[in-house]
Amino acid sequence: MGAEPVSLEQVHDLEKIAAESAVLVPVPEAERAVSRLRARLDGAAARGVPAHVTVLYPFVPPSEITAGTLTVLAGAVASVGAFECEFGVTAWFGQDVMWLAPRPDAPFRALTRAVCAAFPGYPPYGGGYDNVIPHLTVGDRSAGVADLRAAEAEVRAALPVTAHISRVWLMTGGTAPDSWRTVAELQLGARGL
Repeated sequence: MGAEPVSLEQVHDLEKIAAESAVLVPVPEAERAVSRLRARLDGAAARGVPAHVTVLYPFVPPSEITAGTLTVLAGAVASVGAFECEFGVTAWFGQDVMWLAPRPDAPFRALTRAVCAAFPGYPPYGGGYDNVIPHLTVGDRSAGVADLRAAEAEVRAALPVTAHISRVWLMTGGTAPDSWRTVAELQLGARGL
């Protein structure tokens, strides 16, 4: 699954629907296991966000994204080498979110640290959590706990999912269905950096 990046001009033209931005790692290898479930249980899927692990959200407002923003972001992303990971188990944030846990998670944490260091004005999740845990959301509390438990049993049968992580996407969008678009695809560094 690929994404067709849009230009900065298109981002600025779409400001009415592109109210936010996020830096994320797309995980197309997980789509087979989670896409049908996410379509029902994760509002981000309906807005056009693929299966992913969040690096930094919220990020720079779309109207403030410049070529300089992309250059700094690319440098931060390239400071972490490409890697392999496995999504082999489900986990929960209380009764609110059911997710897949990546192993190892250290490279995802390194990506978040690098991007946050480059953009210190944008703490992960607005600074709402002391410990940011890398995860791939399958569903959230809006679906109801019973539906999430059933989805957990279903997704476990499709695990493990192995993924090659070599890029991040900068996406912008809003709350409207299918409003999220890829602004840039940025490459991680060479393996083992």
